[in-house]
Amino acid sequence: MEKEEQKKQAIERPEKESKSSIAGTTAPIIEADGEKAERLPTIPLDSLKAIGELEPPVVSVHSVESTRTFSVPTPLVVQPAEYHRSSGEWMRIFWDGIRPSYLSLSLFPFLFGTTLAWSQQVSSAHVLGHFRLLSFVLSLVALLLVHMGANLINDYYDYIRGVDTSNPLGPGGLIQQGLIKPTRVLVLGLIFLGASALSGLATVLISMNWMLALFGLVGLLFAYFYSGSGKSLAALCLGPLVALGIFGPLVTIGAYIVQGGGDLHKALLYSLPLGLTAAATILVNDMRDLEGDEQARKFTLANRLGLTWSRAIFLVLLLAAYGFAAFLAVPSHTPHWLLLAFLTLPLLVNIVTGILRASSPNSLHLVFRDMLRQNAWFGVLLLIGLIVSTLVSAISLLPTHLMR
Repeated sequence: MEKEEQKKQAIERPEKESKSSIAGTTAPIIEADGEKAERLPTIPLDSLKAIGELEPPVVSVHSVESTRTFSVPTPLVVQPAEYHRSSGEWMRIFWDGIRPSYLSLSLFPFLFGTTLAWSQQVSSAHVLGHFRLLSFVLSLVALLLVHMGANLINDYYDYIRGVDTSNPLGPGGLIQQGLIKPTRVLVLGLIFLGASALSGLATVLISMNWMLALFGLVGLLFAYFYSGSGKSLAALCLGPLVALGIFGPLVTIGAYIVQGGGDLHKALLYSLPLGLTAAATILVNDMRDLEGDEQARKFTLANRLGLTWSRAIFLVLLLAAYGFAAFLAVPSHTPHWLLLAFLTLPLLVNIVTGILRASSPNSLHLVFRDMLRQNAWFGVLLLIGLIVSTLVSAISLLPTHLMR
């Protein structure tokens, strides 16, 4: 009788479980102790063997013996404390920081003033003129050092004021990129200014012309206060005007005096074409950075006047530069070879069309780069034209010199 009752209970339990699951109640748990072996699910041993043969091995066994060599994978991110830059990397960082493309703004006026002084010393008595090599080298070193120092100081104060922090088109950016600490950039810039002062003082002592000391002092003050102090010259809408004065008369006449030139009025006229193109270059740089300067509350001539009036002033500066070059080359008894500078007109046309088509400040970045190229080529061709004119004049004086 007990066996029959157990069979009835076994038949009734599945029906109760299905009904309880439909009704939403919890199904009873079946314990293995109360069931026979036939009620428990079983898998044949042969099937387990077959499954084991089909699946790949889960555990692989390797030897634990020590090996002679081992390798460590290269980390994707290197911690700053573990990374030391090589001397070559530091040189590249330094080269980017001094902005070498900007150095042409001061280099070619210096070479042009030097050549102008040499050209005026060519005569029948001295066909090759006079050239003060030591003064030339010392003054050139002083010029490049003060320009590089000004660029580094500009980087520091731009970082302090929040200028160019979000502008990927801006130059330099050593501090903004986290390459060098801000104080190191400032100290390096001041060291350059100090070294420039020493080199300039040596030039003054050799030439014994104290007017050079005045020119050097003015250059040092402009180099620092262009971007330094609370009220920098660049933030007082004076950027293009300062560029015209420094990269025009100041550098050209200074180099002219170093070589013993005496006609300062003529040196002033010859300094204007390069000074005007430098002013146009600084103006288009400010036009490109207009939005970032406004955000940092840096007031330049470009963000005071807007793009339309800035375009007009830019075109006037370029027209005046080429007009003065023609004025110096076309009249009789003038170095006609200066007209070589007009070979840059195709590049100038590209610049003018680019600035007229620009609809936003950021689109002027290519125009600014073309202006740096134009300024360099304009200076090179003016320099070549003056040298060729001087050599032609020296050749014409050779018969008189040989007859002496």
